[in-house]
Amino acid sequence: MFEPVPDQVGGSLVLSALCGALPLITMFVLLGGLKMKAWQAGLISLAVALVVAVALFEMPADDAILSAAQGALFSGFFPIMWIVINAVFVYNLTVHTGHFDVLRRAFSKVSDDQRIQALIIAFSFGALLEALAGFGTPVAITVVMLMAMGFKPVKAAAVALIANTAPVAYGAMASPINALSDQTGFSVDTLGAMVGRQTPVLAVVVPLILVFVVDGRRGLRQTWIPALLCGLGFGIAQFVASNYISVPLADIVASLFSVAVVVGLLRVWQPREKVPAESLVGASVGGSTDTNSAPRSGDGGEERDSTREVFKAFLPYAIIIVIFVIVSIPAIKEALAHRPFTLSGTDHTPTVIFPGLGDVAGAQGGFKFDWFPAAGTMLLLSGVITAICLRIRPGAVATTYRDTYRQLAPAIVTVMAVLGLAYVMNFSGQTGSIGAWLAGTGSAFAILSPILGWLGVAVTGSDTSSNALFGLLQVTTAKEAGLDQVLMAASNSSGGVLGKMVSPQNLAIAAAAVGMAGKEGEIFRKVFGWSIAMLAFMCVLVALQSTPVLGWMVP
Repeated sequence: MFEPVPDQVGGSLVLSALCGALPLITMFVLLGGLKMKAWQAGLISLAVALVVAVALFEMPADDAILSAAQGALFSGFFPIMWIVINAVFVYNLTVHTGHFDVLRRAFSKVSDDQRIQALIIAFSFGALLEALAGFGTPVAITVVMLMAMGFKPVKAAAVALIANTAPVAYGAMASPINALSDQTGFSVDTLGAMVGRQTPVLAVVVPLILVFVVDGRRGLRQTWIPALLCGLGFGIAQFVASNYISVPLADIVASLFSVAVVVGLLRVWQPREKVPAESLVGASVGGSTDTNSAPRSGDGGEERDSTREVFKAFLPYAIIIVIFVIVSIPAIKEALAHRPFTLSGTDHTPTVIFPGLGDVAGAQGGFKFDWFPAAGTMLLLSGVITAICLRIRPGAVATTYRDTYRQLAPAIVTVMAVLGLAYVMNFSGQTGSIGAWLAGTGSAFAILSPILGWLGVAVTGSDTSSNALFGLLQVTTAKEAGLDQVLMAASNSSGGVLGKMVSPQNLAIAAAAVGMAGKEGEIFRKVFGWSIAMLAFMCVLVALQSTPVLGWMVP
């Protein structure tokens, strides 16, 4: 049986960590430095990870290749891209019928100021999508909505990516917290409460960054009040919900409350100036336009949409919310956790073994295949119901679904390549070597803990995956260093949310959505500085929470 050790390369932990980091270094250099297309950078970095695993970490070649296959198929495509594909499919149906334009006009009626639209659409509405589906869905949908509101492609992508931070830890009905609980043994409520004393602080800052990205210093000077209130409303609601109501519902409560706060403010206050833009009617994922969409209710008539049409425009998202709430009911969730709805046996025990990986140490050769209760399947079901309710012909539905795959093809390849890379790094011991090296810093690990989470999400594109990779390591290191174990575990997730905007998967999704496939590096350079700045902020917060200064914040 192959069993990796942290100091596999030359008996040196430092050398092993440096060698283990080679695939990551390759990825960032190719994306940010050489401006290579994300799918190409992903495939090359995967090749580097395979070479390092076999040549330096002495992993059997067949195990390395099979590890990459498992990561690509049963993490990259399912469930991650399965969610994104079907979420975008639902969106594309609304484009086909013309109801997306109605939705856009409904948001425009709230405010035609791009700075306010960034708060409502990218931050609050994106948080709702994150709560329901996660895994790139908010970026895929909100970036196109922003473009339809008149945002330039790169700015739309940057705003959507930066906004998709504070809600990530509770995304997909708190999937990251559940993964962290499984790894560490601490309850979901305890971990959710601790994360709820970190990310809400971040939430206060993010809307201020968004208005700055949209309109620079003028935007910050003129719209800091709604931005601050939006962040405070979201942060307070997220804290209250995660600590006293329900961890899985934290983002839903926070997103709805933050929208209510901003809309309420706009009834009594408006910015001195506005930053409007021409609408790009018919924009769709991939930068194409739909010429078969239903006609508007009137030329240029923003106010002519009937109540019935507005209801239809919001109906797909209402359907998604209802379906996800239903499958979250404990009795239904338990029923769907067993055959024939899953091939995994139970809700907590992976029983499907990927062929050929039985000789890899630990339970890493197993995976869950909950095909029916998966978020992607629920989104597909939502799309079917949406098509029925909006009376879309079956042929048009099939064509839209096919076109969605074509539009997201580069993103699919990128995500599968990078998740294959993540699994090779994890199974071969490359990730473990990096983590063990960071863990050797003792009490200073309080500062590095969020960085480890950031690294995990930057590689996998998923806070859930990062928590699965590093959750146990965080707790073990905290115990050895005399740090609070719950704090360090939660910091992995809270730091991880900031790696979301620089992950190749999200970059590929954003680039595909704005019609810039192959130019992910340009978007990467736009958001990288913000990711690092907010990560530094989180590191300081966690460091203070590990001392008596803010230690009272730890439950």
